[in-house]
Amino acid sequence: MTEKLVEFILRYTAWLNKEVIVFIVSVLPILELRGGVLAGYWLGLPLLTTSIIAVVGNLLPIPFILFFIEKVLSFMEKHNILTSFIHKLRERALHKSKGLENMEFLGLMIFVGIPLPGTGAWTGALVAETLQMDRKKAMLAITLGVIIALVIMLIVSYGVLNQIGI
Repeated sequence: MTEKLVEFILRYTAWLNKEVIVFIVSVLPILELRGGVLAGYWLGLPLLTTSIIAVVGNLLPIPFILFFIEKVLSFMEKHNILTSFIHKLRERALHKSKGLENMEFLGLMIFVGIPLPGTGAWTGALVAETLQMDRKKAMLAITLGVIIALVIMLIVSYGVLNQIGI
């Protein structure tokens, strides 16, 4: 999916440089840092450049999510805007938060750090808000989780994929 998105961006926005593409992919929910690192690898960017851009891009929206998501969702529910989507989003966050209540910090860090579908900084921020975690603590756990995900993705992309020639 990430490779096709990068190809699409390259085809229709040739004026964008490679670094901007990695940043855009890293900011997007679902793809996040995982997609940004793969995009950087496919675009031939150096490991350090990709790492910095992907981490910054992935973490940039997180404070806004932590501070404003509940207000935005409540406003939307109050005004009957996308209420079924909001209910599904809340249910997903509640489901993902199961098992994290007892070990919030470590659980959130691991949840964000393991690069699997449905995990990541965006969902982690939503889970932290669902659990009403201290925002500073949540931001630190999410940041450490993003760094763990970065290490895993660098090993996979710049290590493994590079070795097998993909």
